[in-house]
Amino acid sequence: MSAAESVPLAWFKSSYSGNEGGECLEAAVTPGAVHIRDSKVPARAQLAFPRSEWAAFVRFAVGR
Repeated sequence: MSAAESVPLAWFKSSYSGNEGGECLEAAVTPGAVHIRDSKVPARAQLAFPRSEWAAFVRFAVGR
């Protein structure tokens, strides 16, 4: 659960992720942020980005 929010986060993996294991991230989207964590060790720390910054990163990553 996010420290700034009072509801549990709904985590999901990318549709590009397979079930073979390996390296994968999970995301949870809230009105104010996108939360990212390691799917292999979900109890570890997570990162949270303002939605606008996450959108800018995704545009950069896909080259648009």
